[in-house]
Amino acid sequence: MLQHYLPFLRWPRLTPQRFQSEFFAGLTVGLLALPQSVAYAGLAGMPLITGIYATLLPTLIAALFSATPRLATGPTALTCLLIYGSLSGMAQPGSAEWVVLAGWLALFSGLFQIGLGALRQGWLMDLVSSPVLMAFTQAAALLIITSQLPALLALEGMPSVGADAALSWHLPSAVLGVVSLVIILIARRLRPSIPAVFLLLVVAAAAAWLWNWDTYGIGVVGELPAGFPALGVPILAPLHSLMQLLLPALVIALVSFMETAASARLDHVQSGEPWNRDQDLIGQGAAKLTAAFCGAFPTSTSFSRSALNLFAGAQSGWSNIFCCVVVAAVLAVGLPVLAWVPNAVLAAVVVASVLGLLKWQPWVQLWRGSRRDFFVALATLVITYAAAPSMYWGVCAGLVLSLLIFVHRRLHPRVVELGRHPDGSLRDRHEWDLPPLNERVLALRPDCSLDYLVAPAVERRVLEMSKTERDVDAVYLFMQGVNLIDTTGLEVLARLFDQFRRRSIKINVVGAKLDVERRMKSLFATRDDVRFHRTEADALATMGPAEAPDAVSDSECLGHTNAPDSVSDDRRTQQFEPSERSDAERS
Repeated sequence: MLQHYLPFLRWPRLTPQRFQSEFFAGLTVGLLALPQSVAYAGLAGMPLITGIYATLLPTLIAALFSATPRLATGPTALTCLLIYGSLSGMAQPGSAEWVVLAGWLALFSGLFQIGLGALRQGWLMDLVSSPVLMAFTQAAALLIITSQLPALLALEGMPSVGADAALSWHLPSAVLGVVSLVIILIARRLRPSIPAVFLLLVVAAAAAWLWNWDTYGIGVVGELPAGFPALGVPILAPLHSLMQLLLPALVIALVSFMETAASARLDHVQSGEPWNRDQDLIGQGAAKLTAAFCGAFPTSTSFSRSALNLFAGAQSGWSNIFCCVVVAAVLAVGLPVLAWVPNAVLAAVVVASVLGLLKWQPWVQLWRGSRRDFFVALATLVITYAAAPSMYWGVCAGLVLSLLIFVHRRLHPRVVELGRHPDGSLRDRHEWDLPPLNERVLALRPDCSLDYLVAPAVERRVLEMSKTERDVDAVYLFMQGVNLIDTTGLEVLARLFDQFRRRSIKINVVGAKLDVERRMKSLFATRDDVRFHRTEADALATMGPAEAPDAVSDSECLGHTNAPDSVSDDRRTQQFEPSERSDAERS
């Protein structure tokens, strides 16, 4: 029981062989995390040293209390951009007030995650759909690249079109930035296990110190405060400022955990263990609280560093412990080296980190798979970019649009009339141009649950379909697709059954699931016009002789062109996978 709340108690003991692999993985990730954390701190508008603070204790706490201890926790580009957008207009970037507000942002987002994890409400994190997160991430990547261009190319302002644009460029810094970016990208493709970013920073810092690059106009980081962070609760900010942070903190909690989920799924696929997302919520929330107490800013899970940790041979959370040791060593003795790192090189580190987020393949897949999701993603991208620096409105807009589409789909349920296909299965007879099961029978199948949101629409649809030209004396409701029925659903069925009784039509309920059948029998078991059948075969036997379908081959049936334009994509796939779809129809 104790191991459930303290996951680090399940870690394996360190053996000499395990020590070697864990230490190498921790060293590799630490050497990548150091330059990235410094660069990301600048992206968040924070003092650069706080990036290292956010990579020390938060990484340790996340490893100790997460269900996925191999995740690399610390500053990430997406979360840092959200921090900058959330605090813009509330304080001056880099000021003491900005640092205080960032601490409260970390505190609130951490409390949100710990609360959701403790209450076992991690499912709420699934409200942000994959298309929305993908579009938001790509919009954020574009914003990050745009924001880093002045530092990458040493621009006094974004260059404008015209002859004067070249006057704002500082050629040595621009060359240094572009060359650094190319080196990082090439090294990542050829040998991802080599800490090329860290080596680049060391070489660039040594060159800047040896040849005094700062005297030639190449900006460098400058002196960083030495020592370890002082622990303490953030200074109390004005109440109206704290209230302004609540929505951004919730968005950061949601988006940062989406980053965690992407890495955690990869980790657990490799390990073969089930993922405890509620415990990971607690671990990531605790890391954010720790960041608030050490003067840093909200942290998240880095997908690239987590993947590198696995690639380098990490087997448990010990690798993150050694990563913290590396970071602590740099804090103790290595800050003078970072002081000479050129700003253009740091900007190249940030740009190289987010270039991989810009992909066109997800957009093609969305266009082919779901046009609705494509336009939701497109709206999210446009709103996120247009609303900058308050990018969290893009996530909110995408979330609202996704929920509206979900409700719209629920309010338009699918109810089909069944006919017998030549392969023996029961299918939508209008789509497949099949005769009815029996001329005096109306066989209907609702492919939805009967809850308060859907049941009224099902009622309207069934009444429309019952107005047939055939002389019907029995209605068969095939209920295999109904997973849930509530009070409103029972009331709707009662109204339908009463109307059928006034028309002297018998009701037959077929294949209802146990819970649904129990609820229905509690209301209809005493009625002599309602009969329950456990199986399709039992129901078909009571219909009498079936009407034989016209002699038609499977190929002719698959090739028919009478399906309406409104047929959904999943039903059209029946034309190409008849055997698989027939199995699904029976279930």
